[in-house]
Amino acid sequence: MESQHFDALLLLSFGGPEGPEQVMPFLENVTRGRGIPRERLESVAEHYLHFGGVSPINGINRELIISIEAELARRGREVPVYFGNRNWEPFIEDTVATMRDNGIRRAAVFATSAWGGYSGCTQYQEDIARGREAAGPEAPELVKLRQYFDHPLLIQMFADAIADAAATLPEELRGQARLVFTAHSIPLRAASRCGPDLYERQVGYTAALVAAAAGYRDYDQVWQSRSGPPQVPWLEPDVGDHLDSLAANGAKAVIVCPVGFVADHIEVVWDLDNELADQAAAAGIAFARASTPNAQPRFAQLVVDLVDEMRLDRTPLRVENPAAVPGYGCSVNGAPCTSACGV
Repeated sequence: MESQHFDALLLLSFGGPEGPEQVMPFLENVTRGRGIPRERLESVAEHYLHFGGVSPINGINRELIISIEAELARRGREVPVYFGNRNWEPFIEDTVATMRDNGIRRAAVFATSAWGGYSGCTQYQEDIARGREAAGPEAPELVKLRQYFDHPLLIQMFADAIADAAATLPEELRGQARLVFTAHSIPLRAASRCGPDLYERQVGYTAALVAAAAGYRDYDQVWQSRSGPPQVPWLEPDVGDHLDSLAANGAKAVIVCPVGFVADHIEVVWDLDNELADQAAAAGIAFARASTPNAQPRFAQLVVDLVDEMRLDRTPLRVENPAAVPGYGCSVNGAPCTSACGV
């Protein structure tokens, strides 16, 4: 018997522009209230305009929804899957209103972040609350699914992606390629906002699991895509600085795995595939970048696994590891998170 019933699934993500005219309004949404100078926004806008003003993220999420629908059908379940974003269309407020009008009463929410911490967990809780408030008293109940940074399928997808990336390097360099994991840097003050270094420790834990699954005993964990004033300290080392260090030490090949991202969105395809790849070429280092899960069927299987864990009160699927798991908690407005994203 089902312990919890859901009559819909909501995929909740960050959002991205889908045309040149949308780029600046999108960036203004993302940075609202943070006092980011206009020049900085214009600089970041150039990254999007390099790709015609279209972020890959919405397209990837739509493909993932198709894969999720196929996985639900394979398991004999007919559940509508909705799509909402924090920063761009379809906005979470509009999606929740549509769900209300369609008679949805209770839905599971899958956020496209595997992590705890503020931006990876708590802020999605705030998005959910904002969407429900906008929809009014008839808004459906929305239950966020747990963090999944140590789900076996996530670990295997990244491990396989590393193997695929290694295969693109010249054969004589594969055995000496340095494996480098990256994740989005955040300000140090934000890193401790939801518990001491929770996000940093979770990323490190996932990197260790992926490296072991991929057969690497030695690797590096670095950060990327920092922004803001240079006087504000962020998680370091930066991936570009680290690549300089590897070059100075004679590295001939590198495999970069963006373990902190579940999709090849703009900060992967620009910061890694363009800027870092060019830096590696200038340094004479063979460069390979591992893919993220994107919309592959195994990622859809992971999503439905999370729903079924809650729906059927199953034990969560997690990679067994002798190291201590760095917690699953987050907070909402300073209070402990009481949804499934908690312990």
